[in-house]
Amino acid sequence: MMERRMDTALLVLLMGHLAAALEVPLDLLEELPQPPTITQQSPKDYIIDPRENIVIHCDAKGKPHPSFSWTRNGTHFDIDEDVNVVMRPHSGTLVVDISREKADHYEGVYQCTARNKHGTAVSHNIVIRQSRSPLWSKERIKQIVVQEGVSLVLPCRPPAGLPPPIIFWMDNNFQRLPQSSRVSQSLNGDLYFSNVLREDSRNDYICYARFPHTQTIQQKQPITVKVLNLEAINDTMAAFYNETDLFSEDPVDERKPTFLIPSGSSSSHTVLRGQVLEMECIAEGLPTPEISWIKLSGDLPTQRMSYLYYQKNLRIVNVSASDAGDYRCSAKNMLGSVHHTIHVSVKASPYWIGGAPRNLVLAPGENGVLTCRASGTPKPSITWAMNGIPIANSPKDLSRKVEEDTIIFTDIQMGSSAVYQCNVSNDHGYLMANAFVNVLSEPPRVLTPANKVYQVIKNHRARIDCAFFGSPIPKITWFKDSRSSTLDGDPYIQHDNGTLEIHTAQARNSGKYTCAARNMLGIYENHVYLEVKEPTRILKQPEYKVVQRGRSVVFECKVKHDPTLVPTMTWLKDDGELPDDERLIVDSDSLTITDVTESDGGVYTCIMNTTLDHDSASAELTVVEATPTPAVVYERPDPPTDLELTDQKKRSVQLTWTPGDEHNSPIQKFLIQYDDSLHHRGHWHNLTEVPGTRTTAHLKLSPYVHYTFRVLALNAMGFSRPSFPSRMFKTEAAAPDENPKDVEGFGTEHDNLVISWKPLTGLQSNGPGLRYRVMWRQKAVESDWTTVTVSNNSRFVVSGTPTFVPYELKVQAVNDHGVGPEPAIARGYSGEDLPVAAPENVQVVVLNSTLAEVHWDPVPHKLIRGHLKGYKVYYWKERSLHKHNPYHMEKLILMFSGNHSHGMVPGLHPFSVYSFNVRVYNGKGEGPVSPTQQFDTPEGVPGAPTSLIVTNSNLDTLTLEWSPPHDRKGRITGYTLKYQPVNNSNELGPVEELALLANETSVTLPNLKYSTRYKFYLNAKTVRGAGPAISQEAVTIVDEALMSLLDVDVGEALPVSPFGNVSSSVGEDGPLISWEYWGPEKNVYVEYMVENSEGEQEWQKEPVNGSQNVVLKGLKGGLSYRVRLVAKGHHDQPLHHSEELLVTVPAVASRQVDIATQGWFIGLMCAIALLILILLIICFIQRNKGGKYPVKEKEDAHTDPEFQPMKEDDCTFGEYSDNEDHKPLKGSRTPSNGTVKRDDSDDSLVDYGEGGDGQFNEDGSFIGQYSGKSGSRDTAEGHESSEAPSPINTMNSLNSFV
Repeated sequence: MMERRMDTALLVLLMGHLAAALEVPLDLLEELPQPPTITQQSPKDYIIDPRENIVIHCDAKGKPHPSFSWTRNGTHFDIDEDVNVVMRPHSGTLVVDISREKADHYEGVYQCTARNKHGTAVSHNIVIRQSRSPLWSKERIKQIVVQEGVSLVLPCRPPAGLPPPIIFWMDNNFQRLPQSSRVSQSLNGDLYFSNVLREDSRNDYICYARFPHTQTIQQKQPITVKVLNLEAINDTMAAFYNETDLFSEDPVDERKPTFLIPSGSSSSHTVLRGQVLEMECIAEGLPTPEISWIKLSGDLPTQRMSYLYYQKNLRIVNVSASDAGDYRCSAKNMLGSVHHTIHVSVKASPYWIGGAPRNLVLAPGENGVLTCRASGTPKPSITWAMNGIPIANSPKDLSRKVEEDTIIFTDIQMGSSAVYQCNVSNDHGYLMANAFVNVLSEPPRVLTPANKVYQVIKNHRARIDCAFFGSPIPKITWFKDSRSSTLDGDPYIQHDNGTLEIHTAQARNSGKYTCAARNMLGIYENHVYLEVKEPTRILKQPEYKVVQRGRSVVFECKVKHDPTLVPTMTWLKDDGELPDDERLIVDSDSLTITDVTESDGGVYTCIMNTTLDHDSASAELTVVEATPTPAVVYERPDPPTDLELTDQKKRSVQLTWTPGDEHNSPIQKFLIQYDDSLHHRGHWHNLTEVPGTRTTAHLKLSPYVHYTFRVLALNAMGFSRPSFPSRMFKTEAAAPDENPKDVEGFGTEHDNLVISWKPLTGLQSNGPGLRYRVMWRQKAVESDWTTVTVSNNSRFVVSGTPTFVPYELKVQAVNDHGVGPEPAIARGYSGEDLPVAAPENVQVVVLNSTLAEVHWDPVPHKLIRGHLKGYKVYYWKERSLHKHNPYHMEKLILMFSGNHSHGMVPGLHPFSVYSFNVRVYNGKGEGPVSPTQQFDTPEGVPGAPTSLIVTNSNLDTLTLEWSPPHDRKGRITGYTLKYQPVNNSNELGPVEELALLANETSVTLPNLKYSTRYKFYLNAKTVRGAGPAISQEAVTIVDEALMSLLDVDVGEALPVSPFGNVSSSVGEDGPLISWEYWGPEKNVYVEYMVENSEGEQEWQKEPVNGSQNVVLKGLKGGLSYRVRLVAKGHHDQPLHHSEELLVTVPAVASRQVDIATQGWFIGLMCAIALLILILLIICFIQRNKGGKYPVKEKEDAHTDPEFQPMKEDDCTFGEYSDNEDHKPLKGSRTPSNGTVKRDDSDDSLVDYGEGGDGQFNEDGSFIGQYSGKSGSRDTAEGHESSEAPSPINTMNSLNSFV
């Protein structure tokens, strides 16, 4: 028995390498037969939501696609008989509709089977259970009254749910109850108090249970806790004795800790491997004890452990066998400590060792092993099945041998394909896995895409894949480039899955790699490529900056990277994205922040990313307050300094510099110039520009140039002075990079070919000895290129060429260091000569009296002897067919560019004889003339008669005379005269028509209306029709006076003015111009201008809008104006003017009304003045009757005379004291000396009694002044009357006022 076991172990060891083939992704080979493989299944313990449909997953793959069946509680589950169950198409997944059946009806153990003709795979057992969230059992919770300082446990005891609920304590406001080292929740959900305090009293201790599967929450009835001290308990004991629980009657003293849970000095706990171990110790005591943990049999797993609930709970995740042992928790306060030991045992449900069994692909005659290695505590048992049937009951297979956890296949044959199930179980669970054995005979294949490119950074690990498949398992061999040897040693490592690894890749490892897969059925090769790239490195990192607020700052980040990789520069601020602010300007190698603010402070990081690697660097920006500065002075910047050339290459160089002082104006850009001392010494040329935030530039250069560089800075004030020149940098000479452009070939003579081109510049020459290799050959003839080399020239003449033949041309630049690139082929022609043939078969078609079409046969191309430019038609008029029009024209030429065979000859004269010929022309000139031919043009319609005048105008007759048309265009056959009257409204009357003979030149029209205007139309006719008409107007007259008025010379029949009776009159709004008008024109207006105006003043226009009078508004008074009427017809008709009128506008006063001159205003003011005067007279009469008023006694009662009312009974003012005699009434003006002087107004009244003054103020109010002495009067006023006032005098005075 032992010997057999050793043989088995040896066989397994020898065949272990075969497992590598199982890693091949067989899904890529869909054409191969495969037994079923379970790809998806529901979990073993499947808790469902009773509110939703049940979905039990089971998917599998295989070739052919497998079919599915189910068992339920160990028996076949007939899906077709249950209308609530549906299996998804192309899948084994079941969907159970619970709308018609309760979910608990479908609880049970389910198993899925997938089968095809190559085998059967089964799922694990799926236990379906319905989730439950039961309600709390109803209970009457009594109020809890405890003494302060004792311990307390508030029980939760939630209902059992599936899965178990999550417990938490909250108050009525749904706020979690605060927990601490004194108050905490246990694992079973109870709330523990190590000791209670008065503040623990509350009536809303509520335990909540949340059932996660259904997302429902249940709550327990609130618990009321009342914490009392001893005195309060004694005072209220009688009230609570019958209804409450009293936990203590003795005073509570400080005490050492004791454990509330767990009980006793030790306990035990069992946990399964891989699960979570939770242990808790909750102690009571006063003061509150502190909890600590140790492991007696080793160290605590600090990486996997954590403390919860203020160290009362020790939690260890992913438990392993090493976590078994004794753990001790200790509770300690100032009075002592207590300990509890927990013995932890770790059990294990079965678990795989080295993974589940893997699929096995074997070729006929090969050997193989299926291994099902698992462990557990206690040790699990292993059973095998084939295609879902215990292997003991399966068909016998001589190549198969079962040895506990191993099945050995020896010399396997076709037909042995099957799916094997391995079941591993113990008291704590089970494992079940499917693994198929597929017997195939397949040549090798490489599954890695061909020509795949792998890129890796230098000094990094490189892995090149060669995923393969074949049966028997192919052997993999790697080659590089020339395949001189296999890659099986340092630095190469070949893995079993075919991958080739290079631990540290170098540039020399780049190249083409070949992966060869070989087995007994053939060989397969695949080519891939490895590219080793240079790493990305930041050469110049951003530096720490301190900048004043409002200034600008630049962070530089210069990077070197592999040129074949595309870099991406990213800037971060404080590890986040840059703010979206236009003040932050990101350049290719810098970050600029303008107008810095306090919020810009922080750490800035530049990150350069490529597709393979990245590098980063950071710097901090500190923003400080700007220091007060004097008035800012802006100037042009100082020139840059310290020019330095680095990174020198054949055709490029790096130029760096130090900016000069920008003088308070930021530098906008730098201009880089160069001087070429080899070709053009002393002349500076612009090379490139860079932004003002950069201080380096990568310059692309040309070969064979002696460069000297300088830099200028530009700000808002202008350019700086140039920097001092850099040192000279000489680029090496090289062959030309380009050839001359604009290569052309043409001839200047009929037997030569001129080849021209645009020469290269000194910079384009790339080296000394520049010359040109000129090549040509005839295109239509098979011939070699003829080559000559010329220098210092831009053209070459080839003599002795045939006339006008095509050539192919090339011009190549050459210097002492080589030749330029292969030049492009240009095309040209040798010289032209005059055509040697005239167009033939020339014909003409006369289309009408002014147009003819000439046709000809094109001249053959070979006879043109040049570039065809076109054809020319020469034509001229020989004579007119009318005897009155002898005429001869000079030759005219019509040119038809291109290869035409006909052309139109327009603009011919009707009724004429023309001659013409045709000739071809090229770039050299015209060819021979075709024979001259003639053609006649037919008659056309004649032109208008030359003249039409009116003679002998009488009362009812008019005589018309005319001349024949100048351009008759044929024989005149007669004339047509039409005429019609025109009334004063310019309306046309009926038309009369008269036909006249061709030899007539006058006609008298009788029976016309007197004093009527007529319009006449006369045209001539030929056989082709009537020509355009000439028109004229005339008026029949009444007498000589009217003729004189119209200013018509009858003898000369001058046009009559359409205006009559023009007159003017002056009104309030301006001159009124009136007239009569009988003209046809609708556009009539009045023109006027100042008479004798200086300079060339233009006529001002005033439209009349169809009326026969108009008022000229806005004319200046006192001026004379020239006025006339104008009638305007069409643009080709003359203007009709009336006689000019001289209109004088009288000067008038301002039209603004002075209200003081209006009668109604004068009357109103007189009435008001009369009423006021009568009132004043009555008041003074009453005062004189009463004598003096004793006012001294009432001095104290009337201190302010401005507030004394007028008495209604006698119209007198209130009484005044002596002091008031010198005070004016309200509204008067008082000088500084206390006297009141009379105004100079003529409207003042005479003095009234007691020497008092009286006058009207400016607003018409009366002002009186009273004195205690009758004789005191101002001598300056002696001219006034001194009589006592009387009604008569008063009326006289009123009359004089008015």
